[in-house]
Amino acid sequence: MSSFISDTSFPCVGAKSALNKDRMRFGDFGELGNPAGAAALCDALLAYSAEFEAPGSSPVSFIALFTADGQDEAKFERQLWQMLQAMHDLDKARGFAWDPQVSQDPNRGDFSFSIGGRAFFVVGLHPHSSRLARRAPVPCLVFNFHEQFETLKASGKYQSMQTAIRARDVTLQGTVNPVLESFGKSSEARQYSGRAVETDWKCPFHQ
Repeated sequence: MSSFISDTSFPCVGAKSALNKDRMRFGDFGELGNPAGAAALCDALLAYSAEFEAPGSSPVSFIALFTADGQDEAKFERQLWQMLQAMHDLDKARGFAWDPQVSQDPNRGDFSFSIGGRAFFVVGLHPHSSRLARRAPVPCLVFNFHEQFETLKASGKYQSMQTAIRARDVTLQGTVNPVLESFGKSSEARQYSGRAVETDWKCPFHQ
């Protein structure tokens, strides 16, 4: 996975920075969508969150790796939401509240996934993605702190980073991923799987 991110063609400059500065963490969690891996991933995110309690503006990411089973984009999307649902159900049973800084409603523009009371922006990658930037060697979910996006916006760095990533994406594939929206303008849930979801797409996640 490290070689995939460090490849010169990979467009996400934030991920490259996190990798180069040793601010990227990894974990293996079996089959994507299997509830058995939910507890281990929740525990790993709690430890990761504690390690980077105040991450500042320097990018940091947690990458959850899963076994490949030949899934297409639709199957990967189903498995992604199955995993996030299982994680949320466990997180709720453990007594954690949703991060109050973001919405619990995946249809709202201020939605963000939450574990351990802390919000995360989730990026799904897998071997059969139609987007080359998300065509990772194995299925994985990347967890980024929501607060870091807010910090970058406040510092004025978000726009320049977004412009650089989109320019590199165009160089790689000729177009920008059509589901990408400026942070906070539409529900980020539409972006999680990387698939070009339909206009009337409904997020399967529920409280």
